[in-house]
Amino acid sequence: MNSNPLNSPSDAAATNPDLLNLLAAELERPRSLSAQVTRHLSGTHGVERDAVGAFLTNELPKLEDYEIDLALAPIFTPSLQDQSVFAELLGAETVPTDSWPALVRALVDRPTIGHLITEDGHTHAVSLRAVSIERFVHRLRLHGTIPPALLELIATRIAPSDQPLMKAIARRAVWESEAHQKILQRFLERSLEHSSTQLTDAVDLLKLLETYEPADAADLLARVPQWEIVLRHEISGASSPKPFFNERVQELHGGGRDQRGRSAVEHKQAELEFLTRLKTILSEPV
Repeated sequence: MNSNPLNSPSDAAATNPDLLNLLAAELERPRSLSAQVTRHLSGTHGVERDAVGAFLTNELPKLEDYEIDLALAPIFTPSLQDQSVFAELLGAETVPTDSWPALVRALVDRPTIGHLITEDGHTHAVSLRAVSIERFVHRLRLHGTIPPALLELIATRIAPSDQPLMKAIARRAVWESEAHQKILQRFLERSLEHSSTQLTDAVDLLKLLETYEPADAADLLARVPQWEIVLRHEISGASSPKPFFNERVQELHGGGRDQRGRSAVEHKQAELEFLTRLKTILSEPV
């Protein structure tokens, strides 16, 4: 009897060379330490800003798993842009959750080396612990899929350069509801006339569904007028308007399409224009 733990069917799927190599490449991609990480190292471990590099090299390996996860979570929690890389590779293919432990073990055994860039521009090589790899793998939506009808629409209605991100959007859990799938299908079928805003609108639609969880398209449309009232009020009068969408999904606007650098009023105006387009798309007769 072969005792190798990597020989089960699920482990064989998890150690697919293309998937494993892509995971290693993305984990080893240079990552700048965010201000959040630097503040955590300072507040929790007393690390001075000019000593962060030395801490990563000499002290980080000595920490407990939970301490490493708390310290590095912001840079190893994948964004939608990160998910798009794997969505392009997988398409509708799913990687079952019972195969993930083998993936993590294989990445630890390589070993997988993180490259962390500190404020001074220096890159520090850090052997990634299983806890950081597991965080990344478990949040990539590897177990997601895309219904054939939606995959066909993406292939035929979305520009090739935009398809990876659109596939990542389509693999999110919110679309597992049939009513929500119909919303996305209608969007993909009807949004061509707004091609310059198509992908940005798709991200905003995802944010909307994940934040407010409407029952169906009719429920979503019924909420739009009140959102429009709130936005118009904030645009016209508020000097420091509060975010319209829930901040827990703010990272969905990562990458080159990030709108967060706009002024508050410009951002609200963009949201209002998105709602106008969404009303048109969802109100059109089938």
